[in-house]
Amino acid sequence: MVDLALLVLRLTMGSLLTGHGFQKLSRRFGGGGLAGTAAWLDSIGLRPGQRWAPLAAGAEFGGGLLTLLGFLNPLGPLGIVSAMTMATATVHWGKPIWVTAGGAELPVTNMAIASALALAGPGRYSLDHALGIRLPRWLFPLGMVVIVTVAALARAGVPPIVTPPVPGESERPGEQTPAETQG
Repeated sequence: MVDLALLVLRLTMGSLLTGHGFQKLSRRFGGGGLAGTAAWLDSIGLRPGQRWAPLAAGAEFGGGLLTLLGFLNPLGPLGIVSAMTMATATVHWGKPIWVTAGGAELPVTNMAIASALALAGPGRYSLDHALGIRLPRWLFPLGMVVIVTVAALARAGVPPIVTPPVPGESERPGEQTPAETQG
């Protein structure tokens, strides 16, 4: 029964987070796609949003899909925890816990379920089991240290480490570069 319970949790959480990430990647299911996600992330202080958007979308979509399939555990649950940690540290920070007050009730619940799946493993009804894959147990605590560090840096306003923009390319979508404003 434990394997069946893990399957129910993986299918539910994995499919919902895959869909939520797909909204950030595309304009389907009411999503804004990467451009809309980038603009929203800019509006909540994660700048430049165009650099954070693929990270947010990838963590939710990729983490959800890996969790759904029970493949490469604990990487999928870590993706979910990372997305939900950022949501808690940005959107829901400083509000009462309950979702009805804009609080972190749902992301915290998602983090707990994803953490439990990472610690318990994906179960017998998973690709990991079918393919005989077992990633090292130390990946989860290491991943958690990275997640907490990135979330703390994001709260402090430090942008993610990415390649610098191409000269002449604006930092934000729709913003003109100095060369464009002169001509």
